[in-house]
Amino acid sequence: MAIIWNKSIKELIWEVINDKWDKTRTVLVKSVRIHPIYKKRFIVSKKYYIHDEKNESKIGDKVKFRECKPLSKNKRRKLIEII
Repeated sequence: MAIIWNKSIKELIWEVINDKWDKTRTVLVKSVRIHPIYKKRFIVSKKYYIHDEKNESKIGDKVKFRECKPLSKNKRRKLIEII
């Protein structure tokens, strides 16, 4: 969707795919890559766990989040706002 660079802190806007844990949301980020030899396009996806302090976001919401200090073993991003 969108990548915003702000003072070397990456901000992303993507869709929530899981909201079953308390204060944790899962976001699936997709990007298109091109194979270096065959020049074929393919989709690469990565899941990020983001911290949602108030449990506001639900599945299907577009959220804006940014990198932060480690909050747990897997959470390295924090929710900024729901779009």
